Amino acid sequence: MRASYQYRLKPTAWQAKIIDNTLDMLRCQYNYQLGQRFEWLEQNRCSIDRCSLVVCHIPELKDKPNRFTQQASLTQLKKDRTWYKGIHSQVLQEVPKKVEIAFDRWLKGDANGKRSGKPRFKAKGQYKTFTYPQFKKEHLQNDQITLSKIGTIKVIVHRQIPDGFDIKTVSVTKKSDGYYITLSLDDKTVPTVKPDFDANNIVGIDVGLINFIVTSDNERVSAPKFLRKAERKLKSEQRRVSRRKKGSNRRKKAIKRLGIQHKKVADTRKDFHFKTAKKLLEKYDVIAVEKLNIKGLTKSKLAKSINDAGWGQFITILSNKAENAGLKVIAVNPNGTSQECSSCSSKVIKPLSQRMHNCPICHTNLCRDLNAAINIKARGTHALKAQSMSS
Repeated sequence: MRASYQYRLKPTAWQAKIIDNTLDMLRCQYNYQLGQRFEWLEQNRCSIDRCSLVVCHIPELKDKPNRFTQQASLTQLKKDRTWYKGIHSQVLQEVPKKVEIAFDRWLKGDANGKRSGKPRFKAKGQYKTFTYPQFKKEHLQNDQITLSKIGTIKVIVHRQIPDGFDIKTVSVTKKSDGYYITLSLDDKTVPTVKPDFDANNIVGIDVGLINFIVTSDNERVSAPKFLRKAERKLKSEQRRVSRRKKGSNRRKKAIKRLGIQHKKVADTRKDFHFKTAKKLLEKYDVIAVEKLNIKGLTKSKLAKSINDAGWGQFITILSNKAENAGLKVIAVNPNGTSQECSSCSSKVIKPLSQRMHNCPICHTNLCRDLNAAINIKARGTHALKAQSMSS
């Protein structure tokens, strides 16, 4: 079983400076190795799409940089730039791995074939995390952690690591309000939770902007709108940044204050998502949700409100918590859930501004969101039966 715990670090001023310098050096190396990849791609491109019968004008292909060749070059890097000796070797070797993942996701796509955007060079301050791929558990004692090349740092252990878990990796992250470590834990003796749920204890939920969720049992959770409520403070902090001279210490302080405000909004939203997911999973065994194209929805005029709601993060948290509890979250086709009548299945076209569902066929009269939630539950029940029959 794998788990991740995150704790806050309390480094001294000197240790904080070492962490900042490490991040900046890793950023430079990331940009250099990413540039090598782009250079290889450019050198192997050719405008000629066919060969002549007499003479072939296509040049010989260059060797493609990969993770292992770029890792091998780090030995010479430490000789040419001796200040890189201040970084633990395994931490430095993680940089080519990050570059390869970003580059391959752009050209080839991930395991599902989904391609990411073109990787960008990172500006100063944009490289925020480095990882120790191996870590000995004895280096974390009580409220102190020992990191190679940095030293022993105070850490706020707000919850104890469960017995039997080994620390596989340690990541150090710089955020707007300080430094954090993330411990990746593993205990092979703890079995993966097998699905054990009552298929009849199912609910459908419809996410929205007025009500965050409406269940098929007509329970509602109002949308908290954390970003909207914090807009005045955010605008004030943004104006403060705009008035400061670029490159000045006062501007850096203003940027830090702005970042803290944004982090506070994000943390509050995430906490709300966890608590909402917990309440649903305590009551239901199976939760049916819509498989929304959130990336497409955020291109509409409602983009700010949709991002503020954070539907994608909520569904991810709900799915992960359900899996850990042996419960089920099932995604269904969202097309027509609001237009289809939940009683007679007839199609009732209505604009988004119309919040009530009035069916002219069976005369069903209920809230638009509740009608959608009931349809989502019905589709989830159907999909669950199809899965059980196929297995």
